[in-house]
Amino acid sequence: MQRISSKDNEFIKHIKKLKDKKYRDESNEYIIEGIKLIEEAINEKANIKQIVICEECGKTQEIPKKLMYEIASYECIYVTENIFTNITDVKNPQGILAIIEKNNSKTEIDYKEDIIVALDDIQDPGNLGTILRTIDSIGLRQILLSKGTADSYNPKVVRSTMGAIFRVKIIECDDLVKNLKEVKKHKYELVVTSLQTDNNIYDINYHKKVIVIGNEANGVSKEIQNIADKKVKIPMLGKTESLNASVATGIVLYEYVRQKIKN
Repeated sequence: MQRISSKDNEFIKHIKKLKDKKYRDESNEYIIEGIKLIEEAINEKANIKQIVICEECGKTQEIPKKLMYEIASYECIYVTENIFTNITDVKNPQGILAIIEKNNSKTEIDYKEDIIVALDDIQDPGNLGTILRTIDSIGLRQILLSKGTADSYNPKVVRSTMGAIFRVKIIECDDLVKNLKEVKKHKYELVVTSLQTDNNIYDINYHKKVIVIGNEANGVSKEIQNIADKKVKIPMLGKTESLNASVATGIVLYEYVRQKIKN
């Protein structure tokens, strides 16, 4: 068992640098924090590099004994409360975090799924995390992200996925338009959300569709709209003209669920 009490320790510096996207990309690692996420990581057999435990939190038995037994087989590093406070990214930490290796070695698109979701420059980490969680909730196992979309391994995104990050394959696209054209070659129809249409999300059959959700402010890019097979909107009875991106995604995807259950 290793114990660290100095904030100048190289491992502590490594953890702090993982808050930066560029460094996460270079090291191919990211941080998860909290009892729930670490339990999920263990259950989903994520590649856990190290687990960091606050000494004082362990003494107060805030971390369940069952979890303490499970993490014993991993490389565990104990730190003082002052050190943990210095590296935590949450307001009320539970005294445990882990470094995880990114599961991004497989970038091939699975063409056996009924629908594929693609995000076109979604900026808000909370939206991205919620969308990943929604995708997981309906049984999808992949998502396409444009280069301009928020970083999936941002701590806020990771927390808001509630464990979905371990189950959904994240395919980062340098050229989303090119990837979407390739998907269309596999007999998928490209569906985009747009206000410039009379068609709504209840007018289409959700089989072999790739659904693109656009940027919070600007929607789906014109280049992607130009290659779309269908444009749809969410019908609204009130005066509000648009919805939060993650809410809109949930409404669209659960129409797919309704149709699947019905059939």
